[in-house]
Amino acid sequence: MAADTTTSAEVLSDLDDGILTITLNRPNKLNAFTATMREGMIACLDRADRDDAVRAVIVTGSGRGFCAGADMSAGASRFDVAGRAASSADSEAMRDSGGRLALRLFDCVKPVIAAVNGAAVGVGATMLLPMDIRLAAATARFAFPFTRRGLVPEACSSWFLPRAVGMQRAMEWVATGRLIPAEEALASGLVRSLHAPDDLLPAARAIAREIADATAPVSVALARQMMWRMLGADHPMEAHRIESRLLAERGRSPDVKEGVSSFFEKRAPAFSGKVSADMPASYPWWRERPYCED
Repeated sequence: MAADTTTSAEVLSDLDDGILTITLNRPNKLNAFTATMREGMIACLDRADRDDAVRAVIVTGSGRGFCAGADMSAGASRFDVAGRAASSADSEAMRDSGGRLALRLFDCVKPVIAAVNGAAVGVGATMLLPMDIRLAAATARFAFPFTRRGLVPEACSSWFLPRAVGMQRAMEWVATGRLIPAEEALASGLVRSLHAPDDLLPAARAIAREIADATAPVSVALARQMMWRMLGADHPMEAHRIESRLLAERGRSPDVKEGVSSFFEKRAPAFSGKVSADMPASYPWWRERPYCED
């Protein structure tokens, strides 16, 4: 499949053989995060979810950094969301910008791989948390410096970070706001592996390639949502119930016949199911819960 490249001012996207690479593109500012960048990333994720040609997504940064946090060129007023809401009479202005991106990542039906090529600070670190697999360059650094700026954690990180690294380490990182070297990020489970800078994207693409070549798209989409949403379940019975329903529904699908046939015939599978058209009737199952909001 030929590459399909889209260029915008602050976010680049490139679709090549089933892998959509999203690149934060303000290298002269270490990819400091802006509202334009947020909207560009959300647009790329929207594209990934609706395009059956996209099997996996990689997010990385251009230049030396991944994302150095929020663009603070406007000074402290950058964080005065209450003032902006009052002036615009728009309650949406009160919503955390990073949280909008985090929730969009959480809802994504395609697997998302982070390739952290440099500094990931503030929202640059918190946006990683709803991504499924996180790789980093050995030279990368991380920080959650909100308390050092008089702020509090954002981008839903008070939910995601303790689940990723445990409460004790999460609280230490947030309370101190200190710089976290790549080796500590690896030891904590924040990232799954470290790589030489030139090897980082090839390593991320190798994982994406295995997903694209060997798995059923509908099954991956369902598994992603099952895993994330079970993090908040009260009892394993919730997992048993939805697994039983989805196994029954998927068990009748052509994908299962192809998966079993390809296994016995010792060949690569050719799954026909499409995320856009063939999700089971019970999806999205969490909407059945009366306390869930859209």
